[in-house]
Amino acid sequence: MDRPVASPRVRAIQRTALGMLVLSGSINTIDRAALSVANPLIRHDLHLSIAEMGLLLSAFLWAYAFSQLPTGALIDRMGPRRLLAIGLAVWSGAQFLCGFVVNIGQFAAARVLLGIGEAPNFPTGGRVVRDWFNLRERGMATGIFNGASYVGTGLAPPLLTFLMLGWGWRWMFSIMGALGLGAALLWYLVYRDPAQVNLTAAENRYRTAGDATEAVHPIHFAAWKRLFRCRTTWGMIFGFFGVIYVNWLFNAWLPGYLEMARHMSIAKSGWVAALPYIFAIFGSLSGGFVVDKLMVRGFSRVASRLVPLCTAMALNALLVVAVALINDNTLAVACLCGSLFCGTVSTACAWAMVSVIAPANCTGSLGAMQNFGGYVGGALAPMVTGFIVQATGSFVPALLVGAGMCVFAAVAYSTIRRPITPEDLEPPGPHLTPVRA
Repeated sequence: MDRPVASPRVRAIQRTALGMLVLSGSINTIDRAALSVANPLIRHDLHLSIAEMGLLLSAFLWAYAFSQLPTGALIDRMGPRRLLAIGLAVWSGAQFLCGFVVNIGQFAAARVLLGIGEAPNFPTGGRVVRDWFNLRERGMATGIFNGASYVGTGLAPPLLTFLMLGWGWRWMFSIMGALGLGAALLWYLVYRDPAQVNLTAAENRYRTAGDATEAVHPIHFAAWKRLFRCRTTWGMIFGFFGVIYVNWLFNAWLPGYLEMARHMSIAKSGWVAALPYIFAIFGSLSGGFVVDKLMVRGFSRVASRLVPLCTAMALNALLVVAVALINDNTLAVACLCGSLFCGTVSTACAWAMVSVIAPANCTGSLGAMQNFGGYVGGALAPMVTGFIVQATGSFVPALLVGAGMCVFAAVAYSTIRRPITPEDLEPPGPHLTPVRA
């Protein structure tokens, strides 16, 4: 039997959805980087200590991590259209208000609000891909929207520096906030959930081909809680903890590492630090491409994600060890580029996993649970790294911890055996025990 093919209308919706996800994802990562870029000027103007600035930097990450759990359930109940529009508006409003703060308390409150508002972004992307892309095409779609975060990471330093030098750090925040509010309105006006589109039977067959037949009702709280009883859920939570720990080790410390450990000037470390993120973009796209190719070659929906994910994290561990131990700066930077490439192959595969590992009505919930684990790791990485460097006077032990986290991630994901089914989320009968995925 021929595989279902997307209609021109569905293809147009896919292009629009991905374009909007790339836009929101880029704004997302640019906004979260603004505080780091303006760090010296903000500390000077608000008379903040380094410790107080550290609290501000971590306030976003903790709020973002713990907002994931309720956000996922809201995505599955409200749909991506409404919730991403609300999230974009909230975080952009918080970014706008950062331009008017006068003390650390106000700034911390705005950063917490930024973290809460950004929480729906990536779980929403996973649900959009699940909603509009065929099983065999979800890998590349995931790689594209996941790669947006690294586009934003690469654009953030030059764009934010331009705005800051031209108009000051307060206007930098407010301009980015205004752009985000415009993007929120555009998303709400342009994007539609499948239930809001009068799809033909053929279009629905294309969307769901290869997926298990399942109920379409919104997930209820009892079923949401039973996700935590599944081995698959914990494999994703702990696995993403390790993946994002390593990512944020470099996101937070790469320029400082190049200056302190590699003795590069501030000017040189600025452009050298941008190089690995170019490779990161290609890593995300490559991860999505490999997932789809493995599906075509007959790998299961789980194996097509796990094989490249675990392989990439194992290679990442070796590359991080090499960065720690190699003396030559050129070779070390090359290993850094390879490390971020492998890291984003892994994140793309992890988000591609979300689109196939559970029933459609809990895709957002499971994606948010995975992201919660990831950003607990992300919040810990800068603090743990700083503590280790301060205690030892060297980045080597901190990098070796990062390599260990790569191995931990690969092992955690390798415990996943099969997708979560609707039966796993049903209450057990009087003489039955719950099935665990």
